[in-house]
Amino acid sequence: MSIVVQKYGGSSVADLDRLRRVAGRVMQTRARGHDVVVVVSAMGDTTDDLLGMAKRLSPNPDRRELDMLLSAGERISMALLSIAIREMGGDAISFTGSQSGIITNDRHVDARIIEVRPFRVQDELARGRIVVIAGYQGVSYRREVTTLGRGGSDTTAVAMAAALDAEYCEICSDVDGVYSADPRVVPEARRIDVLSYEETQEMAEAGAKVLNAQAVEFAKARGIAIYARATAGPLPGADPSADGTVVRKQPPRMPGVVVGVASERDLLVLESSAPMAQLLELLDARETGAKALHMAAQEASGARTSLIIPRENLHDEARLRDRLHGRFGDSVRLVDGLAAVSAIGAGINTTWANVRRGTDALARLGLPVAGVTTSSFRVTWLVARDRTSDAVRALHQVFLEAAPPPVP
Repeated sequence: MSIVVQKYGGSSVADLDRLRRVAGRVMQTRARGHDVVVVVSAMGDTTDDLLGMAKRLSPNPDRRELDMLLSAGERISMALLSIAIREMGGDAISFTGSQSGIITNDRHVDARIIEVRPFRVQDELARGRIVVIAGYQGVSYRREVTTLGRGGSDTTAVAMAAALDAEYCEICSDVDGVYSADPRVVPEARRIDVLSYEETQEMAEAGAKVLNAQAVEFAKARGIAIYARATAGPLPGADPSADGTVVRKQPPRMPGVVVGVASERDLLVLESSAPMAQLLELLDARETGAKALHMAAQEASGARTSLIIPRENLHDEARLRDRLHGRFGDSVRLVDGLAAVSAIGAGINTTWANVRRGTDALARLGLPVAGVTTSSFRVTWLVARDRTSDAVRALHQVFLEAAPPPVP
C-alpha cells in the first residue's frame, strides 16, 4: 500500500471534539487503502502557555530546559489522538520525535533535522498500524531532546514523508491552502492552486504561516508533493489543487509575476560598526540566527554591518543585549519597532520595475521605508511595525489586484 503522511496543526487538535474529528479523517484515509502516518502539533495554545510559564519564572530560560518543556505539548496530542483512533476501531501507536527516528543537530529551540531513521515507524506500518508522531521535536546526535522552531511540525511531517517515500504529504490546518496574503489582513486575498517549491520556500521565509521553509527543502530534495488543505475539508480528490494548494516541481512562471505578499512583524535590526567577524562569532556563540546580512565599507567610519534577527526563537533577548553592549559598546545597536513586508515571485528582480512599483505604493501611503533587500524570488521592504497591515494591503493591491503592467 502507498504511504500518506498527514500533519494536523494546533487549531485542528485544540480540544477533544476536534481531536475526534481528526481521528475520523485519519480513519477515512486508512479506509482508502493507504498506510497512514500522522504528525501532530500541540493542542491550541499549549506551546505559548508553556513558554509563558517559563518566562514568568525566568526572563531568559535556559534553551535546553525550554526544549524539555515545550516538547511536552506534542506528546500530549499524539497520545490523545492515538487513543481516539483506537476508540474508533483503528490500530494506532504513538511515537515521540526521538522514537520515530528524527535526528537533529545540537542546537536547542531551533534545531535542524539532519537525518531520519524511521525503522520503528516502518515496522509498525508493516504490522498494519496507524503511526502517530509528535511533531516539532527530535533528538540530537548527543541524545538531547531538541525542538525545531516555528512550523517545526511541518518539517517533521515532510522529512518523514521523504524518508518513507510517501505518495504525498498533507498539511492540514484551519485554512484551505496557501493564499496570496493573510486573508485576515487582506480580504481580497485568493487561494493559490499550485506553487513551486522555490516560491513556497520564499513565502515561508518571508513570514507566511501556512508552510515551513525547511519542510519545503525536504520536499524539494525528494520530489514529495505537499497538499496544503483544510482539516474540515474533504480528502484529496483526483485534482487536489481544486480545493487546496499543491506544492510541487513545476515550470517557472513568467519572470516578474508576483504570487504573494507576506510579512514578518517581530524583528530586530542589528546595526554595527564593529568588526563583522567578531560580531558574527558572538551571535554564533549565543545561537542567534539572523537573515539579510549586509556589509558596506565606508572610508570615514569603516565597514558597517546590518542584519535582521527574527524574535521568534530569541528567548534570551535581554542577555543578548547585555553581551553585545559589554563586548562592543555603542558600536552596536538593536533597532526595534520594524517589520518586513515582502513580495514573492520567480524572477521578481529581472528589472527594477517591481521594486519601484512597491516603493511607490508605500510612499503613497506616507509610509517611510527603513530598508530594502532583494533576491531572485523576493523584494522585502522594512517598515514601521504598527503599519504592517497597511503595507501588506498596499503591496497586494498593486501587485495582485491591479491590472498587470504591459509586457515589454
